[in-house]
Amino acid sequence: MDGLTKILFISDIVGRPGRMAVRELLPGLVGRYSPDIIIANGENSAGGFGITPDIAEELKALQVDVITSGNHIWDKKEIYDYINSEKRLLRPANYPEGAPGNGSSVYECPSGVKVGVLNLMGRVFMDGLDCPFRIGSEAVKKLSGETPIIIIDIHAETTSEKSAVGYYFDGLVSAVIGTHTHVQTSDERVLQNGTAFITDAGMTGPTDSVIGMRKEIIIERFLTQMPIKFEVATKGVELQGVFIAVSEDGRARHIERIKAPLEKD
Repeated sequence: MDGLTKILFISDIVGRPGRMAVRELLPGLVGRYSPDIIIANGENSAGGFGITPDIAEELKALQVDVITSGNHIWDKKEIYDYINSEKRLLRPANYPEGAPGNGSSVYECPSGVKVGVLNLMGRVFMDGLDCPFRIGSEAVKKLSGETPIIIIDIHAETTSEKSAVGYYFDGLVSAVIGTHTHVQTSDERVLQNGTAFITDAGMTGPTDSVIGMRKEIIIERFLTQMPIKFEVATKGVELQGVFIAVSEDGRARHIERIKAPLEKD
């Protein structure tokens, strides 16, 4: 894959088990794929809900270049000031004007290639944010003035909305990667006009669970409808995500699902 820009995307890191998976498994993936940039969704990395400045710094120290997020970005109040000063942590760009932080930015790889990253959040069964299609279009136009290589993390609940975002931006960005549902889909492909797409890249954390949480607690909550506190599970830990290779014109040439188990969980 000489001459291609290689992107490694780590999906939804859940709690301490997810961070352990990154610590233990990322070096091997770096050796295998030699990524130019590593992007990770970290919005669940602090006990399953939110992210703290210390955890953001921990992920950066583990070679993560850009951290995207979603609806749990504001769960830890200490992130409010941090996100204003840290370019490598993004929140969804379609939060209303006045929200702390940024929803997109351009990052320069060691090779000198620039990669734009845009974080969006869906609206179906989610918070009532601004339109991800319209806000995304404005952001893509701005990013494309600096680089043709643009990656979108669309953090959304429904497959239909994520698919629509993929087709809407086909040919305008290099990749549209779905996150949020924590269940990896098997529909990875390069769309007709050169955009790599997957409905959901999965979850980095404990798979012997209900989307990362202890299954016994979730079952009890469904049975009783009582507000029982969630707890992060610990078994079946995996690192999930995708690897994407992009040509200099911004068109994706390859997308590959990653599902790497942590054997000593």
